[in-house]
Amino acid sequence: MCGIVGYIGDKQAAPVLLSGLSKLEYRGYDSAGLAVRDGEHPAVVVKTIGKLNNLVEKTDEGKALRGNCGIGHTRWATHGAPSQINAHPHVSGNCSNSGSGEVESLVVGVHNGIIENYQELKAKMERHSYKFYSETDTEVLIKLVDYYYKKYKMGPIDALAKTIVRVRGSYALVVMFADHPGKIYVARKESPMIIGVGDNETFIASDVPAILSHTRNVYYIGNLEMAEITAGDVTFYNLDGDKIEKEVSEIEWDAEAAEKGGYEHFMMKEIHEQPQVVMDTLRKYIKQEDGSGHIDLSETGLTDEIIKKLSQIYIVACGSAWHVGMEAQYVIEELADIPVRVELASEFRYRKNRLCDDSLVIIISQSGETADSLAALRMAKEKGIPTLAIVNVVGSSIAREADHCMYTLAGPEISVATTKAYSCQLVCMFLLALKFAKTREKLDDYDEYLKELMSIPDKMKKILDDKERIQWFASKYSNAKDIFFIGRGIDYSICLEGSLKMKEISYIHSEAYAAGEMKHGTISLIEDGTLVIGALTQTDLYEKTLSNMMECKSRGAYLMGVTVYGKYDVEDSVNFAVYVPNVDEHFVGSLAIIPLQLLGYYLSVAKGLDVDKPRNLAKSVTVE
Repeated sequence: MCGIVGYIGDKQAAPVLLSGLSKLEYRGYDSAGLAVRDGEHPAVVVKTIGKLNNLVEKTDEGKALRGNCGIGHTRWATHGAPSQINAHPHVSGNCSNSGSGEVESLVVGVHNGIIENYQELKAKMERHSYKFYSETDTEVLIKLVDYYYKKYKMGPIDALAKTIVRVRGSYALVVMFADHPGKIYVARKESPMIIGVGDNETFIASDVPAILSHTRNVYYIGNLEMAEITAGDVTFYNLDGDKIEKEVSEIEWDAEAAEKGGYEHFMMKEIHEQPQVVMDTLRKYIKQEDGSGHIDLSETGLTDEIIKKLSQIYIVACGSAWHVGMEAQYVIEELADIPVRVELASEFRYRKNRLCDDSLVIIISQSGETADSLAALRMAKEKGIPTLAIVNVVGSSIAREADHCMYTLAGPEISVATTKAYSCQLVCMFLLALKFAKTREKLDDYDEYLKELMSIPDKMKKILDDKERIQWFASKYSNAKDIFFIGRGIDYSICLEGSLKMKEISYIHSEAYAAGEMKHGTISLIEDGTLVIGALTQTDLYEKTLSNMMECKSRGAYLMGVTVYGKYDVEDSVNFAVYVPNVDEHFVGSLAIIPLQLLGYYLSVAKGLDVDKPRNLAKSVTVE
């Protein structure tokens, strides 16, 4: 949510900032702004509402703003409606700065996150004669920095430290001080922020894609840490104002991975990348020796001793990652014979959980910064329960704080609707299930299961080769008002993710139900032409789910079935059938989800919607 960029170096800052913000559009936003300063001159602030193109046009692609030091922001409205006045950057002076121009204010800044006690702080500032022009908590934060800077006549780092002590909530804060030209200052708690360094230039960003075309060398700033940034250099400080040393990390993502590569949308590109990134993730953890393979989790630090002692597994996640957990629950319990509970992070963190001894909490998050998941991780650690993170972003908060970390190799995922990261998370859970089962001596045909896993990428390619049929079907149902997904067991989990893909990018109301629940109320919603999509991949459950679909058909529903080549023939029962290659039933979710991803995509395109940036959504939910 929200996007921050910053630049200081020997180039004109505004074009660099605009380019960086364009790489962060997937995070979701309603307005955008820049603050750029030229040497000793005051900062020039420009803000617009709506799409980033409005800011590009207003600044003549950045050419209208001179200076090699600046900050930029795309805002997701939390406190205060989307408006030009509420857009960032904010200033410490009393002008509304609703349009553009030089700002004489001492402090200019941008902020991601939520300040929980902003009303209390605002009242304090008003008692000290500060006037407010916006409805945002960010303006309160900027004026608080200004207050401490003036009151104690201290340096920027000390002023930031004083501010941090008074603030409750989350923030990635980036500020420029009028009397410290050539420097940018940052502070962080919870909200993501990275700092990239190049040759005589330094970059600030909320996420890697914003700076990937400029540098791969980054620093990760920790919670309650601050930094002073100059061209080509960064100095870090703790809350006491003492300098701290950090090592630079190298981002392994290819810059081209964050570009569309000839596809119309990032989502379609990322759907097509699934075979490769799934294979990359499998090869990372499956090692070949003496003609046979084995799963190696040594990088995670998850030892056989820990695995053998497990009496309970908790999988905690949000959104699509929670759907991964739902599917993994069936697989782990059946293969490894370990009880599994799947929890929504937003619920788990607020329940008075009595976590079992000898348990493991698995946190799944693409970004590694999901606020509720991070809070759940910390709660588990406070209770002394070992934690394992499955994340895609190296050095993210969840990755750093978990006891054990298993990285997916999905690369940068730009589209808001996850596809390839979801698939990589899913195969990681399959790997864990097999490793747990093997270690606990619950599995006889280990080698066969590994072969089945390794066959998934090629089978994904076969599905993608036949995507035109789904495009044709989507064109027929682009005006649908309601769609229902039904399945049982693993198929139910597939339906949960398929339904989410449908609603988040096509804006069609869709729901996923355990098929056996249809008769307990939901079937009353079926009428002539209602599309019902059934997942039919599980031998023991196939006939029961098909029977539930027939009940819907008899009430006027139009049926689509997703099933397996050569195992089931549903042509005479459903109106439209999609087949996926045969694979072990534990792993079939990796294949069955792809037609549903494509269906959601093509429906969105048919309706002329913004596939990659659906309304009201953000890629990374870093606030509650």
